[in-house]
Amino acid sequence: MGSGLGRWYASAAALLLFFVAWAAVAARPWAQPATDPRLAQLDVRATALRREGVLVQTIVRQRWATYRVRLATRKHEIAVAQARQRRLAAAAAAPPPVAAAGAASVRVVTLPPLTITRTS
Repeated sequence: MGSGLGRWYASAAALLLFFVAWAAVAARPWAQPATDPRLAQLDVRATALRREGVLVQTIVRQRWATYRVRLATRKHEIAVAQARQRRLAAAAAAPPPVAAAGAASVRVVTLPPLTITRTS
């Protein structure tokens, strides 16, 4: 009786081992999965976008450098113009210089009209 039961266990184990081996071979873990053409196109597009992004970043960096130089130049021009305006305002607000001895000073005089017409 022991040998009959042992044969049943041995055949059940062999059958189980056969099906597990069959499932492992059918799964083909070593084979490469078929690639979807949409995924391949997506990879190509992603690569192109990365390359384009690098070019865009380069252009942006160059434009920012140019902008910073122009901005510094413009700020300097503005500072020079403001300094000139301050000097002109200070000169206009300052009292006129005292005339030197012997020099005639200028006076503005308003006179009446030279001709007067009267009707009789």
